Amino acid sequence: MKFSAITLILILAFSGSFISSSTLNAPATPINIGDMAPEIAMNNPGGKLLKLSDLKGKVVLIDFWASWCGPCRRENPNVVRAYTKYQKAKFKDAKGFEIFSVSLDNNVQAWKGAITKDALSWPNHVSDLKKWKSEAAALYGVGAIPSSFLIDQNGKVIAKNLRGKMIDIELDKLVKSL
Repeated sequence: MKFSAITLILILAFSGSFISSSTLNAPATPINIGDMAPEIAMNNPGGKLLKLSDLKGKVVLIDFWASWCGPCRRENPNVVRAYTKYQKAKFKDAKGFEIFSVSLDNNVQAWKGAITKDALSWPNHVSDLKKWKSEAAALYGVGAIPSSFLIDQNGKVIAKNLRGKMIDIELDKLVKSL
């Protein structure tokens, strides 16, 4: 009986500390469709500060990825295709389309190399080089990558976790003409 009581106490103690430590990294409120996208302000590979809010007025795909992430690298051709297709499109209520790439890398050279190798030609690449401790990933509740958020011209989240043709389907709803 004592063994069971001690085992139960240890299990409860461990469970409590596990729950506490995992909730420290979780956002206070998860980012959902309809929410306003929180600001992201981080440096690009050259050290220049870029802000998500600088793209207000445009439809923006926030893309969380990393050079070391195989699924991210396999998804990058779809993101490149979408950027090429929609960067000059006329949108119903927005001034254009941009991608805001947030890297969960911790090595700037690997990050730069992946941008070049995967032909990620848009100008908005940022990272705090903290890998899974990225402040932006925590703010958006990103627990797996690739992960994405599509925001409208006012900064409202209108879709999440778009992959492949799903990017086109959501963007086509907003386009006046290509």
